[in-house]
Amino acid sequence: MTVETVPPGSNPLPASAGQDLLHLLGQRYSTSPKYLAAPGPTIEEWTRAARLAERAPDHGALRPFRFVIVGDDQRPALSELFAQGALERGQPPDDVDRARARAFNGPGLAALVGRICPDVPDVPVHEQWMCVGAGLMNFLNALHGMGFAAKSLSGLSVSDEAIKAAFCGADESLACWIVAGRPRQPAHPRQPEPVAPLLETWRPTQA
Repeated sequence: MTVETVPPGSNPLPASAGQDLLHLLGQRYSTSPKYLAAPGPTIEEWTRAARLAERAPDHGALRPFRFVIVGDDQRPALSELFAQGALERGQPPDDVDRARARAFNGPGLAALVGRICPDVPDVPVHEQWMCVGAGLMNFLNALHGMGFAAKSLSGLSVSDEAIKAAFCGADESLACWIVAGRPRQPAHPRQPEPVAPLLETWRPTQA
């Protein structure tokens, strides 16, 4: 007896489209904010990327992440939070100015907020963080598919208490920032191919 399997979704991709998709994904690299040009994503494009992020593996259907868009009119308020954090850390005036300027990095800016539940017996914390990371990757890939370049950024700001309070609720963490815009030049890898293999075949240890 032959059992036919149908991939999820009503319209499976034809083989040629699948190959095109793999080629497109293979062209995605992180792009520094200085190489990003306006316009950034619209709210509809951000939303589409967030919907793709939901396709991340999610044991227990916890959806342990969400995205927060920082609009252009909110950048000044964020810049003051960045500057205040730098002041409280005792940084010199030049570093405070640089911290303030970082709020204006990239034509589009979003925050990734993680919501990790430590008391879920069947879904340990590390699995939830894996889901957050997979959601981020899907989000970045979706932006890439729409013609944007993007990069995730962290730094001291993601652990600043005032900034976390501005973006996070109880039991949430500020995982990273995401900047996005149109690429000013073709993206390329910054590092050589890894020396260690990415894929191996497991062989049991012989006693």
